[in-house]
Amino acid sequence: MSWSTADIPDQSGRVAVVTGANGGLGLETAKPLAATGAHVVMAARNQAKAQAAHDEILAAAPGASLEIVPLDLASLASVREAAHAILAGHERVDLLVNNAGVMALPEKQTEDGFEFQFGVDHLGHWAFTAHLLPAILRAEGARVVTVTSTAHHMGRRVDPDNPHMRGNYGPWKMYGQAKLANWHFALGLQQQFERARVSAESLVAHPGLSHTDLQVVTAEEQGGVQARFWRFMAARTGMNAADGALSQLRAATDPQARGGEFYGPLFGNNGPPVRKPILRRVGLQRSIDVLWEVSERETGIPLDVARAAAATEAAAHEPGA
Repeated sequence: MSWSTADIPDQSGRVAVVTGANGGLGLETAKPLAATGAHVVMAARNQAKAQAAHDEILAAAPGASLEIVPLDLASLASVREAAHAILAGHERVDLLVNNAGVMALPEKQTEDGFEFQFGVDHLGHWAFTAHLLPAILRAEGARVVTVTSTAHHMGRRVDPDNPHMRGNYGPWKMYGQAKLANWHFALGLQQQFERARVSAESLVAHPGLSHTDLQVVTAEEQGGVQARFWRFMAARTGMNAADGALSQLRAATDPQARGGEFYGPLFGNNGPPVRKPILRRVGLQRSIDVLWEVSERETGIPLDVARAAAATEAAAHEPGA
């Protein structure tokens, strides 16, 4: 039986944070979460688009509980400020969807000097998740869903000596690395949750070939043959954004889903969302370990669930807590 938004259980009382909720897959993820009762934190860079998306959700679901938080994943300072704003307003985060991303752009750097795709798609989400860990761990059965792409199959694990591919850059090569990093991050985070024996779970999803602004921006900024080809294919054969978002929505809300699982379209790049096998297991642990080492070194932000869990437990037992 095909899974749809009609299968999403009641989300009342839950706090859901969605990055890139101002358009495309992020907006189509935020809509049904809000419609089923979740308080949705729309974490987005473009505030004008975020407000338009906010109004669009309210028009479809009057009374929906929404909040816009500015988030620029290309700036660690912005990531920190966004996370702190969420932590100040919410004791817990029940659902975090690391959705936002860029694709196959010409070589450029983030505010902190990271290669832009790796910086936005992975390192920004690494830092955001790390900052939000206390609230995630305070929620019973929280889920973190990280969005990858079929392009992770063409990616190679991060080179610890040159994670930003300086002197060896290719737009699509780096995109593959960034999306493989998303894959390794989701699976590595689940390992951390299991080691710390907490109830939170980490899952990974991909939207297949979905027709969103992602291909349009890539074609405009890169202008290459491959970029124009994928823009054409997405427009002609891709799923619409609402159908593309179903895999990450299922990973986020299906009561039968479990930590460490992977969800994507049944027919590779198209079709209803289903649980997919975890492939590329050879060298998987080494890839995860390297990603953790590189990510902590580059951002200066550790992601240690056991330590965060201990700190959260200690804070809960402080006088007056």
